[in-house]
Amino acid sequence: MLCVPPAQGVDVIGPLEAFGIASRMLEQSSGRRGYETELVTNSADLTLPTTSGVSIVAHRHYRQVRGKVDTLLIAGGPGTRNPPDAALLAWLRRKAKQARRVCSVCTGAFLLADAGLLRGKRATTHWRYVESFARNHPDVSWDPNPIWVQDGNIYTSAGISAGMDLSLALIEEDFGSALALDVARHMVIFLRRPGSQAQFSVALAAQAAERRCLQELQVWIAENLAKNLRVETLAKRAAMSGRNFARVFTRELGNTPARYVEQARVEAARTQLESTDDSVDKVARRCGFSSAELLRRCFLRQFKVAPSQYRRHFRAPGTPVISESRAV
Repeated sequence: MLCVPPAQGVDVIGPLEAFGIASRMLEQSSGRRGYETELVTNSADLTLPTTSGVSIVAHRHYRQVRGKVDTLLIAGGPGTRNPPDAALLAWLRRKAKQARRVCSVCTGAFLLADAGLLRGKRATTHWRYVESFARNHPDVSWDPNPIWVQDGNIYTSAGISAGMDLSLALIEEDFGSALALDVARHMVIFLRRPGSQAQFSVALAAQAAERRCLQELQVWIAENLAKNLRVETLAKRAAMSGRNFARVFTRELGNTPARYVEQARVEAARTQLESTDDSVDKVARRCGFSSAELLRRCFLRQFKVAPSQYRRHFRAPGTPVISESRAV
């Protein structure tokens, strides 16, 4: 991992902890060798001040790295947005040619773009910086929505905690989904998120409403997904006229009531696909979809993957999957 100070502490420690936990689990369960991780920097004294006020000490200066690197991971933080360091960018280009994969966390993508490694590629970063990154690097196809993006052997991830999502994806790629899920459980990460998931979730949006009646309504929606959740029903629940409710809801949450309900149902279905062996038909009905086909269309729109494919990749190990309908 390369880190240019000042750093975002979680961008550094989060991914490194995930790889470290995976390595310990492999050694304990099978004696297999896991990851050897090394933190390098361009800081002369190897000290990495972070935005939280805590300093981290790197293993060595990046110029001291010898031999090939399997995975080169660029941490995010304010330092990545400093004026480009020509020597560092040249080193990045050389190492990228040798590495099996090159990755970035949050604004670490800026260094990759400065080095020309993202030219003509699709990439993401923290949603807050996509617009400015696009102005500085119009030759990159910046996507503000996904948690992480893979284009060839280059992986870029969104802000802060998304670095851990990317790390889990890399662990799964290297050692399988069972180990990745075990690492996620050990880290008490609530949910392993696929790269296609949007940076803004329905759960986060639910906390954005200022009006108490909308906050309470969102809780009620989550608990009653199988009911008829038309705008008229929701407006009545919020004690508003239909037109005023739709306007207020959209203004406060940045989403129409219908779109919000769809996203809430899809997220609930995703959780059930991971944790139960119920058929997709049954999951669809329980979450308020009239059919498995409707769930499939909504799931594809939100996560860019079909429910059955998602389940194969993200369900808990040992959870049997019973036959599903043709629509999924």
